[in-house]
Amino acid sequence: MKNLFFLIFLISTLSLSCAEKPKQKPNILFIFADDQRADALGISGNPVLKTPNIDELAKVGTRFTNAYVMGGNHGAICAASRAMMLSGKSLFHVLDKLEGQETMPMHFAKQGYETFGTGKWHNEKEMFEASFQKGKNVFLGGMADHFSISVRDLQADGKLSEPEKKGYSTDLFADVAKEFLEDYASSEQQNPFFAYVSFTVPHDPYSPKTDYLSRYDTAQISLPKNFMPLHPFAFDQLNIRDENLTDWPRKPEVVKEILSDYYSLITHLDDQVGKLISTLKEKGLYENTIIVYAADNGLAIGSHGLLGKQNLYEHSTKVPMIISGPGVPKDQLSEAFVYLYDLFPTLAELAHIPSPKDVDGQSLVPVLNGEKNEIRSSLFTAYRHTVRSIREGNWKLIRYPERDFTQLFNLKNDPSELNNLAENPESSNQLNKLKVSLHREQKLAGDTVKWTAETILPLEYDHTKIERKPDQWQPEYTLRKYFNTKD
Repeated sequence: MKNLFFLIFLISTLSLSCAEKPKQKPNILFIFADDQRADALGISGNPVLKTPNIDELAKVGTRFTNAYVMGGNHGAICAASRAMMLSGKSLFHVLDKLEGQETMPMHFAKQGYETFGTGKWHNEKEMFEASFQKGKNVFLGGMADHFSISVRDLQADGKLSEPEKKGYSTDLFADVAKEFLEDYASSEQQNPFFAYVSFTVPHDPYSPKTDYLSRYDTAQISLPKNFMPLHPFAFDQLNIRDENLTDWPRKPEVVKEILSDYYSLITHLDDQVGKLISTLKEKGLYENTIIVYAADNGLAIGSHGLLGKQNLYEHSTKVPMIISGPGVPKDQLSEAFVYLYDLFPTLAELAHIPSPKDVDGQSLVPVLNGEKNEIRSSLFTAYRHTVRSIREGNWKLIRYPERDFTQLFNLKNDPSELNNLAENPESSNQLNKLKVSLHREQKLAGDTVKWTAETILPLEYDHTKIERKPDQWQPEYTLRKYFNTKD
């Protein structure tokens, strides 16, 4: 009898011990691309581009088909995008500066995470130093020659070293990320890790590594459905830096060449993503690692006669966003409206750590686990003081205050944003509804730009008077190919 009572006591104790055991915190591998359109993935329906490793991430996780960057306060959209994503705050609460903010890696470090960063950091140098415990091959800046990129290492004193030029950017960042994962696997692993791997591709220069050149035959590449030789009206700066990468009017054969190089850069990136995932699996880390794949903003590449991201069309504001790992449903698509800055509170909840305070982002966990279909009904975006947009359901309004001009699109019938319904009497109710919503979202965000500017500028422009010149980061390959320079 005594033995029976002892056995019951032992079972009860063990059961209580197991019940009280806290959930194991997952590792986080955050992979960030630069200037990748949402449709620049095989799994998003691109018939030419091959991205098997990123596609597989989506199959074992959840892909958000309506993920957006909120916009930017100047032409370098990626600076504002990264500040928002890393702080969890909206454009009007953080702009492009992180100073004084608690970043995502800071928050995870406070909860016992080992933090590591590599790749592009387009915000203050001091904020990288404050955000990460470890760092290698860190690039401070917006763009660079991929073949000759200046990178720094985080030293023992917590400061970044002087810049040193090394090899090809995509390989440099992936190699040290792989090295970090291998070193972590061989350590005592007392704390989970937060690894931030931020690539500089497929941002231009459109100069793929030699063994990736001509991976995509231009004969097999289709132009975007909304390709135009010229943008149909003037807004903001039509010769802002990105728009100078080819001349006006845009030539179909040149845009196809750019797409070929763009796709080659992405395929190289996909191969490196595959190596990181393989390392996780080989080292027994995969099952307990949440993997995020996203990009800072989209890109036009010929759509609407544009090349860059300094606009509020879908091709430039919508980004790929995939989350996979423990706690995330597999092979799931979500149409919820989300911002990149929702990732901060989402990952905190998935990691079973306290939610960040004073953030604008909202956790996507209720959407992931099926409790909700959406976390917001409106999607507000902004670029400088010159463009504002609001989306609700399938309807989208874009307003240009300086031009006193409005676009209204039904994205269900017109996903390429080609048929402007703003002057259609049958759409007047929808336009007025979105106008009210835009004013509401502006007020909530703290945006003071008015519906119509005091001075109205013309919609017409003469493309022959737009000046074009290369910047200092273009290597010989792109100078010869896209700027017609000679030896």
